[in-house]
Amino acid sequence: MGRPKSFEPDAVIAQAMEAFWTKGYTDTSPADLVEATGVAKGSLYHSFGSKRQLFDKALHHYSRMQAERAVECLAQPGTAKERIRAYFALLMDADLDGPVRRGCLAQNTVGELGGRDAEVARAVHRLQEGVIELFAARIRQGQRDGDVDQDVDAQAQAMLLQTTLAGLRVMARTFDRPALYRIIDTALAGL
Repeated sequence: MGRPKSFEPDAVIAQAMEAFWTKGYTDTSPADLVEATGVAKGSLYHSFGSKRQLFDKALHHYSRMQAERAVECLAQPGTAKERIRAYFALLMDADLDGPVRRGCLAQNTVGELGGRDAEVARAVHRLQEGVIELFAARIRQGQRDGDVDQDVDAQAQAMLLQTTLAGLRVMARTFDRPALYRIIDTALAGL
């Protein structure tokens, strides 16, 4: 009979996610993962398989975390424009106020691996599609509530917003807050 695990797998995945998010998949070494998680290399690989399998779990955790954050923010009272702006601001502020400007794990990953790794590209695409659907649903709710014009194509506007958000998450690594907020306001002018 083996020894019981002395760590919580979900917590280790979250800690590994932070390491991958900060350094990228390629530049995150096994030693970095040991340092980030506090779990010995042998135990990490025994519990999670390879570095890639741990990364896949970390990316899935990130996707779930981002979806929950979007649902919670977009469901708050206010107009569609106010709630979508609040969501954009939440992400920009997190990017800008962190100890390292690291942008979005999903966008960073697709930039690093997406052209060479179809599985990663599909995982990021699913995350993006989910956000697009959340934006479209909030825009349609705004149309029902009367704060978004009925002529707005909710799906097309949602795709534009996701495209803007993806770009903003990259730009947050080098641009200042006022510039990013001007982009947010310009993107939301169509609502």
